[in-house]
Amino acid sequence: MVNISLVEVSTANWRACAALRVEEGQRRWVADVTYYLCLCTYGDTWHPLAIEVESEVVGFLMWGVDDDESRWIGGLVIDAAHQRHGVARAAVTEAIRLFITQPGCTGVALSYKATNEAARSLYAGLGFVETDETVDDGAELVSRLGLSEALKLAASETRDV
Repeated sequence: MVNISLVEVSTANWRACAALRVEEGQRRWVADVTYYLCLCTYGDTWHPLAIEVESEVVGFLMWGVDDDESRWIGGLVIDAAHQRHGVARAAVTEAIRLFITQPGCTGVALSYKATNEAARSLYAGLGFVETDETVDDGAELVSRLGLSEALKLAASETRDV
């Protein structure tokens, strides 16, 4: 078992984040990490985090806060070499642990394309519930996890994968 850590993207690790690559068939669902880093750097919504396993960057996610104080997870990328080992599940759970400690957090939200069955299954397995909301001009479905469910998940999930 190895430990998952979410760490700030910095001058020391941004290149490792930018080098992350998903499997070719997944490229239709996620952008390159460099695009997400630009959104974080030049916008005012998103905050970047590197996903580390044993001090190695194996993934990336960004997060933001919406008008109702929900924490949003976006741009989740797990390098192809580290997929199917529980890293994404552990990273989302660790992000939820981070969010529920922040003042005013009302829950967690995220979105994905309806055809992305892997994402849909992952998030449903963590307790996220699809809503009737969409984003990106209807291209992505929104799923939410209420604060009480987030608290339960954070308490029950292991930190190791």
